[in-house]
Amino acid sequence: ITWHALTGPHAEFSVGGETARRYAPGFSPIIGFADVQKPDFNSLLPHCQVGEHFYCSGWSGQAPSGWRIEVDSVMHQMVWDGGNSGSEPALTAVRLGPEHSTDAMALTELTKPGPFGPRTIGLGEYLGYFDGVRLVAMAGERMHAGKWREISSVCTHPDYQGKGLARQLTAKLIFRQLSRGETPFLHVMQANTTAHDLYARMGFKRYSERAVRVVERIG
Repeated sequence: ITWHALTGPHAEFSVGGETARRYAPGFSPIIGFADVQKPDFNSLLPHCQVGEHFYCSGWSGQAPSGWRIEVDSVMHQMVWDGGNSGSEPALTAVRLGPEHSTDAMALTELTKPGPFGPRTIGLGEYLGYFDGVRLVAMAGERMHAGKWREISSVCTHPDYQGKGLARQLTAKLIFRQLSRGETPFLHVMQANTTAHDLYARMGFKRYSERAVRVVERIG
């Protein structure tokens, strides 16, 4: 899905070549390969700085020269299987734009929902819930390929958890995606059983299990 997003609807937000691409600096630090069994890291060297960290999935084996594996884990891909989502939740939400980038970065740095950058909210529709001027919950759309639309960056400030805010924002996105004829999907780390069970109750089913790694360019 990453490769099809980076070479399809999100090609304008990516850099790289015919065998490997990454989201451009400022967007989510994610890499995609045309062939995940033969990841062409060498072709990415001109587009990556020493010390940068990237998420990539679907490949195993040793790190190539010039790269180091920082995290080696497993994630689940989950796809919407809940039929019609009913009506859109009434929760008041704000469409996040560039003016909210600092707030969004602060919330994701605190809650760690996954790879996020200051320009990530430009990849799709990102919705936020504010308490006054404080962004306390968020959910948005990241990768997009064909009819598939990823829900990502689902997070809530610790002081506001248990109120269902992020869940309602996610439900809003599901409703809007289905209305556009798109199929929602998302990623959740294998160890995050709480999130996995929540998404399953919402109507997502597990589609696949994939290796996911964080790699660093070291030379």
